[in-house]
Amino acid sequence: MSLLVVGSVAYDGIETPRGKVDRVLGGAGTYIALAASHFTKVRLIAVVGDDFDPEDEAILHRRNIDLEGLERVRGKTFYWKGVYSRDMNQRQTLATELNVFADFKPRIPASYRATPHILLGNIHPNLQAGVLRQAPDRQFVAGDTMNYWIERTPDELAQTIRQWDSILINDEEARQISGHDNLKSAAREIHAMGPRTVVVKRGEHGATLFRDDHCFIAPGYPLEDLVDPTGAGDAFAGGFTGYLASRGYRDAGESGIADLRRAVVFGSVMGSFCCEDFGVGGLRGLKQRRIEDRYQEFHDLTAH
Repeated sequence: MSLLVVGSVAYDGIETPRGKVDRVLGGAGTYIALAASHFTKVRLIAVVGDDFDPEDEAILHRRNIDLEGLERVRGKTFYWKGVYSRDMNQRQTLATELNVFADFKPRIPASYRATPHILLGNIHPNLQAGVLRQAPDRQFVAGDTMNYWIERTPDELAQTIRQWDSILINDEEARQISGHDNLKSAAREIHAMGPRTVVVKRGEHGATLFRDDHCFIAPGYPLEDLVDPTGAGDAFAGGFTGYLASRGYRDAGESGIADLRRAVVFGSVMGSFCCEDFGVGGLRGLKQRRIEDRYQEFHDLTAH
């Protein structure tokens, strides 16, 4: 099985209490693809400029990520810069330079169109909808969004998420899109909008899965050495959907619930590794045995 990932590939400037780096490989599509590649074949659709370093492309190649859908155009690659608070729960954006990403219109290569699982990263809802029009044989669609689109494009967002099987958003976004402060009520409202499965990412407090009347909570991994939380939510999404793709997931029956629960834990596992180094450093040299060991640690944390 395979997973089609649509999102940004970018360069980031990051400052945390642990240090400062600039022009490191980042972007939602990058984090998602690297995390998911530990579970399934990944096909990436994104755009970069002519300043994109071949060594950064090699990082993706080494994870066997299919880059036929990586568009290369004249100009500069998307750049983001931010600084985190002392406890790393808040961040301030210092610069956002869309560059070539401003004109990004995802085009699915013919070789990608039969990909059964799709993860739509945080881009304009109309672009997300355009991807789905190019993939009529899809089996499972998960999507992400953010407060910017919730505030500025509510009608377009409502149209596109109607076609999703799962939505992955943080707790603030869940409350904003639903109009409910209570997360269970928020999930029920979002479910009525289309997605049968709602995953609420809660940072250091873990994640909560809502599917119909079923609820599952995974804790945050107790990291002793938090370096950089950038991309952790995207790494979670990559682990979640990558695992489901590896199982050939279809949204049906009790076996579907079991797969979803394991997917949430694998998402949390990948998010925790992401936080242990700057940029994608925590995902680059990751070995499968470490992933399996940390999955077992999550199991042990919640066993009784």
